[in-house]
Amino acid sequence: MSQHRHPGASGRAGAVPALPDLPEATVARLPEYLRALHNLAESGHETVSSEGLSAAAGVNSAKLRKDLSHLGSYGTRGVGYDVALLIEQIEFVLGLTQRRAVALVGVGNLGHALAGYDGFASRGFRIAALLDADPSRVGEEINGLVVRHVDDLPTVAAEESLAIGVIATPAAAAQQVADQLVAVGVTSILNFAPCVLSVPEGVDVRKVDLAIELQILSFHEHRKASLTALPATGGSALTALPGGFATTDTQEAIGT
Repeated sequence: MSQHRHPGASGRAGAVPALPDLPEATVARLPEYLRALHNLAESGHETVSSEGLSAAAGVNSAKLRKDLSHLGSYGTRGVGYDVALLIEQIEFVLGLTQRRAVALVGVGNLGHALAGYDGFASRGFRIAALLDADPSRVGEEINGLVVRHVDDLPTVAAEESLAIGVIATPAAAAQQVADQLVAVGVTSILNFAPCVLSVPEGVDVRKVDLAIELQILSFHEHRKASLTALPATGGSALTALPGGFATTDTQEAIGT
């Protein structure tokens, strides 16, 4: 996945004057900081220490300070970070100072749940259109929006100035939907379908695969169970692997 960022400016007092070129790992953590900051603001906090914010976001404090230094925000010794200002800075960098219009394609079980989620609005996004290829779904009303046929996508894009497309279709239909989104000018796609999309240069795709996340958790469960089963003497226990290979508890059993 490629991510393209362009310099920008803001005339608002306190906002970062130009859009920094951030490491991908930092970009991935900024929404966690923002969520924690909003929670702090709602509970009446005006300032927060790096330790307090890192604990609220579940991130190492040294990593947090380095991430925020990319925004030009270093906090004040003995005081910490100004919560409202830091929210403003992060929202600016994430492009959340305007509500972005989102088209959701595929209103099956997962799509239906996403369409009914009220949390998008508070995070800077507006579900502007629901689309599906199934005639039995077209005309259904979900959370105040009427499902339209996916062939209406060009009209919807012109009407709503779509910024982001969300794909919640079966895997077999996802690539065609991605092509349709790209054709109408959408350059950012969130893909829930369990497949890899092929998109042109300049189109950013984020993939959410719940099965993969569960498989990763399964690995950790398996590893914890194997460690619990080790001999009390602390010796190296051999673990049999498919294919006749074996590894000790101190070796990675993933590859060579």
